[in-house]
Amino acid sequence: MFDPNLETGLIGGVERREIQIVDYQPDWPETFAAHSRQIQAAIQGAAMQIEHIGSTSVPDLAAKPIIDILLVVANSADESSYLSHLEQVGYQLRVREPDWHQHRMLRTPERDVHIHVYSTGCVEIDRNLAFRDRLRQCAEDRIRYERVKRELAQRSWDDMNQYAAAKTEVIESVLSAAGDATN
Repeated sequence: MFDPNLETGLIGGVERREIQIVDYQPDWPETFAAHSRQIQAAIQGAAMQIEHIGSTSVPDLAAKPIIDILLVVANSADESSYLSHLEQVGYQLRVREPDWHQHRMLRTPERDVHIHVYSTGCVEIDRNLAFRDRLRQCAEDRIRYERVKRELAQRSWDDMNQYAAAKTEVIESVLSAAGDATN
């Protein structure tokens, strides 16, 4: 299944990128829908679930102008079932994490769409959806999360992963509230 000789982690290494937060754009759902159709057509039924996640999936939430897509396949370690098909339509593998939920991330050459690939049953699927849904439903959490993102975007980061890691505390707080709301 997974070839241990393949490059893992950040494919191509660390990239320095400015973190830019923009106001919510009403065309983000349409952009997601277009990519969802392209993904579905490319992998011919291997997609078990495709969801718009991340800040661009939450109306009225400022975000980095990057559409995050959750793609669920039977087994994300089985790259032969999806990777070459997605590469043929222009997506590029950026992250391969066999030691973290067999996560893969592909992106467009423009770096404005990220596809996060997980296997059916992975806990990260539910976490991503719970986070999105909580921010859609709770204005207080949405405002707090946006404030933290805007503050962090003012700092200089060696790469986007450092920025993402700096948001962990507020993300976990929102997820905790989401869990409390479902109990």
